[in-house]
Amino acid sequence: MIKAYVITIETFPKSVRSASRCIMSAADYGIEGVEMWKATIPEDDPKKMLKDRGIPAAGFTEVYSRPERCMSAFLSHHRLWEECAKENDDAYLIFEHDAVITDELGVMPKMHSLTVPMLCSIGAPSYGKFHTPQKLGVNKLVSKQYLPGAHAYMLNGSAAKALIERAKIDASPTDVFIHNDRFDFLNEMYPYAAIAKDTFTTIQRKQGCLAKHSYGEKYEIL
Repeated sequence: MIKAYVITIETFPKSVRSASRCIMSAADYGIEGVEMWKATIPEDDPKKMLKDRGIPAAGFTEVYSRPERCMSAFLSHHRLWEECAKENDDAYLIFEHDAVITDELGVMPKMHSLTVPMLCSIGAPSYGKFHTPQKLGVNKLVSKQYLPGAHAYMLNGSAAKALIERAKIDASPTDVFIHNDRFDFLNEMYPYAAIAKDTFTTIQRKQGCLAKHSYGEKYEIL
């Protein structure tokens, strides 16, 4: 069974509207039942949440993002990993609110009932330079050495457990944390089935937006 969620800042109307767009686009391509997942926000005290989980906060201090907002974004994913880790027979499809599904998923790797970890990005790279996979279907992650945006990916319970354990050592912003040097089970699907159609950020500083493929004069840093 695959469960699908879109991370949503429930107190922020723009996020709710974007998440609703994500859900509708998913339904257009046969992905039914995508649920909104309540995002962690700075008011939830992400520093304490990290400490309670034994996760160091040092990796979230960098020039591209605002630390507490970056921690909150990571924890939104981490809480979903915690849910996925409880269900070894299930796989989770995780979207961020700016994700828009643009194609059918096609042939996906078997993720159910696996004892080995499996994580597969389905989203097109959303920033910076990247390599295009040379084969159709599911490939080892090559577009970047880390997740080319955390806006759309699948994982199983075994992968979720591995992410949770590694976060206790050197957690960092979600996309760069999910790195080939840390994990040997990272894959991506090509052609990509989703894009990040973002017009605003609640996480990055301007320095972190300049490389975004969607960045322009009307892009909002909120």
